[in-house]
Amino acid sequence: MFYKTELQLPQYPATGPYSFQVSYSFRGNRKRGLSGDLKLDGRIGSVMVDNRFATALVIGSVLSLLSSVYLSVAVGTDAWYEYRSPPAFPSTDGTGVANGNGNGNGNGNASELRTLRDDFLGGGEFDEKMDSDALYRLNGTLGLWRRCIVVPTDQHWYRAPDPKLVTECVSFSLQNQFTPRYREPGNHNSEEDILRTYLWRCQFLLPLVSLCLVLLGAVIGLCACACHNLYPTVATGALHLLAAVCTLGSVCCFVLGVWRLQDLSPLPHGVGGAVGWSLCLAAVSCPLQAMAGALLVWAARTNRKEYCRMRAYRVA
Repeated sequence: MFYKTELQLPQYPATGPYSFQVSYSFRGNRKRGLSGDLKLDGRIGSVMVDNRFATALVIGSVLSLLSSVYLSVAVGTDAWYEYRSPPAFPSTDGTGVANGNGNGNGNGNASELRTLRDDFLGGGEFDEKMDSDALYRLNGTLGLWRRCIVVPTDQHWYRAPDPKLVTECVSFSLQNQFTPRYREPGNHNSEEDILRTYLWRCQFLLPLVSLCLVLLGAVIGLCACACHNLYPTVATGALHLLAAVCTLGSVCCFVLGVWRLQDLSPLPHGVGGAVGWSLCLAAVSCPLQAMAGALLVWAARTNRKEYCRMRAYRVA
């Protein structure tokens, strides 16, 4: 008695998926009826990209694009943190402005507010204390690269019942971004606040690093598509995960820095602060980058396993 096994696998082109058929032929003593054929039908994944992997790649690419747009808009705008000052009204004695209940001690007198506006827009040396006071009292907004205040166009705005307001912005120079922060804001003779200094530097550097990582991942992904090889997209996914960590770090550094500044320089009475829509966009881009990275890594690794399994079938 002898047995003979035949494995028949046709050579498939690099697209699919395809069905295959394995035939086992047993040859024995015909008198004892031991001859016959056993056929097994099955499915095997494609050599390159299955539908599941293609769907994951498309969804991951869309999420990556959305996160990049959100983060770019967030970096370029100045609504990361917004201050809401009480409205200014003429006081009954004519010496200042009153707050909302008319007691005359709200957010300072008119000459003080005009001085704050002129100093803020004067373009002189960066003074954190002066900038903070202007943002507090003039409905300011703070971003990564600009700070803005809302000022009236009329010189005698405090006398007008409904003055016309405009937004004036001043950009942070690169030197301002690396300027040390002090424990007493605006006092250069005080001790340097190391924590706030590095929080401020990280909050504007980390978004740029995140965008660069996403761009590098996109270049690697395009090269992988050009080479008809999905496995290098593992690096693309890993870079997106690192970009998500950088974006999250930037958001946390900004929030902690603002809270630390408000501890050292408290908000005036009646002034409130809240996160702006730019910070919300940056916060939303973080999970989008993480989901894009996870999908890309899963698609590349799973497709690699399927490819190795099919190669093992061919060798057998």
